[in-house]
Amino acid sequence: MGITKPGRKAKLMKAGRQTKWAPVWAVLKKYGTGKRIHPSAITTHRRNWRRAKLNIKPKKEKKYHLG
Repeated sequence: MGITKPGRKAKLMKAGRQTKWAPVWAVLKKYGTGKRIHPSAITTHRRNWRRAKLNIKPKKEKKYHLG
């Protein structure tokens, strides 16, 4: 059995990855070892399941009737 709605699943997977701050090694790579910067400073899309909803719209289906 396959996934019935692969587009919705892909959007949910991407949104699930956007719930974390940037990793510590990314901060060290960008600013170097001398800087002490919080990982949230370089995180662009920060999501929360309670604060920001995804609003995934259902896919538009073709109308098969002629009326």
